[in-house]
Amino acid sequence: MEAAIELIPKVKRKAKQKWTTEEILNLMEERRCAKGNKEKYEQIHKKVQEKCNMSKENWINEKCKEIEQQRKHAPQTMYRNIEEITGKRTFLATGCKKAMNGDSIIDKEKNLREVGRIHKRTL
Repeated sequence: MEAAIELIPKVKRKAKQKWTTEEILNLMEERRCAKGNKEKYEQIHKKVQEKCNMSKENWINEKCKEIEQQRKHAPQTMYRNIEEITGKRTFLATGCKKAMNGDSIIDKEKNLREVGRIHKRTL
C-alpha cells in the first residue's frame, strides 16, 4: 500500500463552481482532513461557507457589470452571460412527440398510429 501511495500522485481537486477560488479549495481540503475533530471541522466549515458566499456574490456582480456593458454592443454575448449566471439552457428538441390534439406520445404504437394519421392528411 505504501508503494502505491509513493508512486501514484494525489489527484488535485478541481473547482466545481466558477466562483470557487484556490483558497476555498484549500479550506475544503483542510475541512476534509479535520473530520475527526468536530469543533475544528465546524470552524473551518463556517469559513468555507463565508468565503463561498462572498466569492459567489463577487462573481455575479462582475458578470452583471459585463452584461450591462454588452447590452448595446454585443447582445449575443450578453445572452450567453445571462445563461451562465442563471444556469438555464434552452433545448430545441425534447425527444417527445406531440399528437395533433396536443398530448405527448411516448408509446411506440401510438407514435406509429399518429404518423399514419399525419401521412393520410397530407395525401
